[in-house]
Amino acid sequence: MKFRFQRKYFSIPYVIFLALFVVVPICLIIFYAFTNSNGQFSLDAGAKFFSDVSNLNVILVSLFLAVQTTLICLIIGYPIAYLLANKNYNKNAVLVMLFIMPMWINFVLRTTATRDILFAMGINGGNYPYLATSIGMVYNYLPFVILPLYTTMLKLDKSQIEAAADLGANPVQVFIHSIFPQSLPGVISAITMTLVPVMSSYVISDALSEGNITLIGNFIYINFANYQWNNGSFMAFILLILVVFSMFMSRSKAEESRANLW
Repeated sequence: MKFRFQRKYFSIPYVIFLALFVVVPICLIIFYAFTNSNGQFSLDAGAKFFSDVSNLNVILVSLFLAVQTTLICLIIGYPIAYLLANKNYNKNAVLVMLFIMPMWINFVLRTTATRDILFAMGINGGNYPYLATSIGMVYNYLPFVILPLYTTMLKLDKSQIEAAADLGANPVQVFIHSIFPQSLPGVISAITMTLVPVMSSYVISDALSEGNITLIGNFIYINFANYQWNNGSFMAFILLILVVFSMFMSRSKAEESRANLW
């Protein structure tokens, strides 16, 4: 029997990679989250998580910092992305490169450099832990907001914007009723790429706040470092639920926005 090569065989390495480094780790997290140290089914990790007030405080702080970082990045990144997507501006390609270049540098190196710069400015983690952490979060995640907004705004229907202006709409009305609805898929993508990763981050908060701010990512790391795999896995399971929920909501909102445009 003659073997016939098909294009679907190219997906085999990806499927193997996905199984080994995504499916298997998730299954291990779920297993340890609902078992005890003896490998028996148990809800002790969940009961401990929800009964400990410090855990709930960490979630609230993580959520507040994530929402704050996302809003600041959107406020800064939205006009920048709109400017970069303006094809009449002949230097936008260079500016896009300048904003994307920090993503090429190692994450730990960027965080360490940010800490040294803030320390030289007198904003250290000992005196201003929350401010230093917020600045570090915005700096590291701003490119993840600009990039999806930029790619979305490149596809804006200019004729619709011009028609709204010709019909007597002022710039604010044009933005609210034409520009923003068209860019909504990029906004949703930017929120998805920023909100949950900020909550799960621990390097930035640990380095810039000098250990004074603990996020849910720090708690997961501390539990795994102390071999408390069941407690750490349950926290990771909660974070996984948040990721799936945010992806589901972003997808539904993106589809809804596209339907409204058409």
